[in-house]
Amino acid sequence: MNLKEPHLILGIGELLWDALPEGLRLGGAPANFAVMAARLGNHAAILSRIGCDDLGRKAVALLGPLPADASFLQVDPAHETGKVTVVFEDGQPSYTIHQPAAWDFLELTDSWTQLAERADAICFGSLAQRSDESRQTIETLVAQTKESCVRVFDVNLRTPFYSGDVIQKSLELATVLKMNDVETPRVLALLGLPAPLGLADQSESEPGSLRLAAELLLEEFSSLQMVAATRGCHGSLLVTRDEWHEHPGIAVQVVDTIGAGDAFTAAMTHYLLRGAGLATLNEAGNRWGAWLASRSGAMPALPDALHAKIAAEIAVAVED
Repeated sequence: MNLKEPHLILGIGELLWDALPEGLRLGGAPANFAVMAARLGNHAAILSRIGCDDLGRKAVALLGPLPADASFLQVDPAHETGKVTVVFEDGQPSYTIHQPAAWDFLELTDSWTQLAERADAICFGSLAQRSDESRQTIETLVAQTKESCVRVFDVNLRTPFYSGDVIQKSLELATVLKMNDVETPRVLALLGLPAPLGLADQSESEPGSLRLAAELLLEEFSSLQMVAATRGCHGSLLVTRDEWHEHPGIAVQVVDTIGAGDAFTAAMTHYLLRGAGLATLNEAGNRWGAWLASRSGAMPALPDALHAKIAAEIAVAVED
């Protein structure tokens, strides 16, 4: 691809409405990822499915002014647009994910296959694989990507919609694994792998234990090239077979954390496609994730001046 052309990045899976205390906000991890990736200058497409209903039409209308490509959205005549009820406790969200939803019936089409064959990066998660039909579509599309494609598996565990089989097969396809520190011991347990000492599944895990867990996963899955473990306000850890880098995080006044991890993943992927080192990937992921956490909802407005300011902060931080 010509370096002057934007990279083609795909987010495949759920597009849904988060029912927050203050009202409905559009979201879904793959859609959040695609919107952020597009805001960073990529050609990012949302591969999902909506209902032929008011919420589906509102989703299309809201996405219209945003830079992500929503032209590949499928419309389901029989199932409703997805919806999630979100409740916060101590600033952390808990989710009730209603089913079935239109995104449980992702259809393998020629247009989606052609996109996958050209993609420079694709991001997929575990939630959209809760149905057999969507799971098969996602697995097939990811497998159709070219060898150089960055295939990001963003675990995104949502009880009870995950299994060891889904995690196993997804990791066999992925080149990058992204998860948070709470998900890490659960992923290891689902795979039947031993958890290093100090790795907690409820409270803060030790960075050294996270690194050992990442190294274990890199050893177990030959296709994996990098593991990213986010730690909320405590930053993140990136691990490859050759090196690792820890970031302490960016202090902000948190409004809600919905979509913050997706912003991290999009920024990390954006810079990874440009050959940046781990320090830059970590800085960019934390900067954009912190910005998202300081706003309400997963797709807040992003003025050009603020975009330029954050990009400059990333460059300066890495130079220092």
